[in-house]
Amino acid sequence: MNRNRREFLENVGSGMLIAGLGSSLTANLGISTAFANEGVESLSFGKLQPLVGLLQESPVEKLQPILVKKLKSGDADLRQLIAAAALANAETFGGEDYVGFHTEMALLPAYQIAQELPKEQQPLPVLKVLYRNTHRIQESGWAKNKVLKPVSPAELPNANHRGKLLRQATRAVDYEHAERLFAGQVKESIKDAYDSLLWSVQDNADVHRFVLAHRAFGLISIVGEQDAHTLLRQCVRFCLKSEQNRKERKRAEPPVRKLIPKLLDQYGLLERKLGTRRPDDAWFAEMSQFIHTHNPEETMDAIAAALHDGISIEAIGEATSLAANQLVLRQGKRRDGGSRCHGDSPGVHSSDSINAWRNMARITTKRNAVVGMLVGAYHVAQFNNHTESEPFPLEAHREAVKTTDAKSLLQEAAAAIRENDQGRATAAIQIYGEQGYAPRPVFQLMRKFAISEDGRLHGEKYYRTVTEEYATTRPAFRWRQLVALARVTASSYGYNRQDAAGHRAPGFEEACRLLDVKV
Repeated sequence: MNRNRREFLENVGSGMLIAGLGSSLTANLGISTAFANEGVESLSFGKLQPLVGLLQESPVEKLQPILVKKLKSGDADLRQLIAAAALANAETFGGEDYVGFHTEMALLPAYQIAQELPKEQQPLPVLKVLYRNTHRIQESGWAKNKVLKPVSPAELPNANHRGKLLRQATRAVDYEHAERLFAGQVKESIKDAYDSLLWSVQDNADVHRFVLAHRAFGLISIVGEQDAHTLLRQCVRFCLKSEQNRKERKRAEPPVRKLIPKLLDQYGLLERKLGTRRPDDAWFAEMSQFIHTHNPEETMDAIAAALHDGISIEAIGEATSLAANQLVLRQGKRRDGGSRCHGDSPGVHSSDSINAWRNMARITTKRNAVVGMLVGAYHVAQFNNHTESEPFPLEAHREAVKTTDAKSLLQEAAAAIRENDQGRATAAIQIYGEQGYAPRPVFQLMRKFAISEDGRLHGEKYYRTVTEEYATTRPAFRWRQLVALARVTASSYGYNRQDAAGHRAPGFEEACRLLDVKV
């Protein structure tokens, strides 16, 4: 490889520091079996293979007792279970199944949530997502014809053009060439291959391709470098499948494909050194409001101009995150007439999207960091139809809360969440923050619901998004992230993936019973 493992680990560790990931990978790693001869019918994952097979093949109703037994006996730990689940998912679905890739994106957040819990409760978020993973593998029938097969790496051209070449193959929907090209890149350098992959990820403003690429890279620190190709390869296939669907449905090319090169050239962004200027609170308030209220083209131009003027990537990402947060707080009636604010809501999607780009910008090339900020802002601005509503909590919501005591406010928030009262939940948390109380009890409260509820496949992911964005947002604005989390949590409580009321997350109650714990 062009870069040694120490350099690779430093890149992973620096980029994921805020996300709370460990920076060490398994030592003495071999070359991935994904590069074996194409005559082999399936991938193999070394010591993890038995666990991978178990998670793919076990009837879901028998899964959790088996996993709990392995945990209690020491035959497996949570890290190994997450690693095996990530590989089982990637091999089975290859980034092409909606529930499948949402579940893959939830694995790392579930593991991170587990690290925040008392030891006896730590398996709960992991078991919950593993149940979802195996259930989808079983019900989909994809386990009989897994998407990812062994692929032979191609001979690589000039290193300066590999991102363009991979994107060209993706746009041409040339699965074989794109897969072989990417396999060759990973064989030489995982980090360089990831940088090339992001050229294709940036080719459309779609939250799923953004977050899948971010979470897949993060999972390398759990799974190990030897299977990095399998984790990242699903992102290549996601982009290929997306382009195939676009062409089959005769849809126009995404506007970002013309806007990005135009703005890069107009503002000379690739020739300039990235700025380090951190503006004051007034600038953040103004820029986040601009992104929230203007169309995508105007927003991208404003972002490009700010980068040209020396505003740092971190500041651009923070302002965009605050704009996405406004989509959560200001959401009114949706097209279906309801006011649910979780799952596929524009605010949750946009918050997850820019959170992914902020993390990826910390570890990728200057070019990808700049383009990531442009497409991340575009994603948020495309939902500027949410600008007419006032942000939650409204004054009527605040009037419904009669206490300012810390414990009582948390109890009020919990009760409102269980009643799906988004307004009262946000008011209780807003007032709690105004009183200067510590944020940790709020996170602990919201985490309980992130573990017990389905969240329409977004509960774990959005909880982690808010955790990270709170940590990287300036004090004047950061509490908005927790207020938004309260709204999303109240919206999702008791609803399943089909948005039917009266359901806990599948597998959660069984896991509590098997572990003899309560949350």
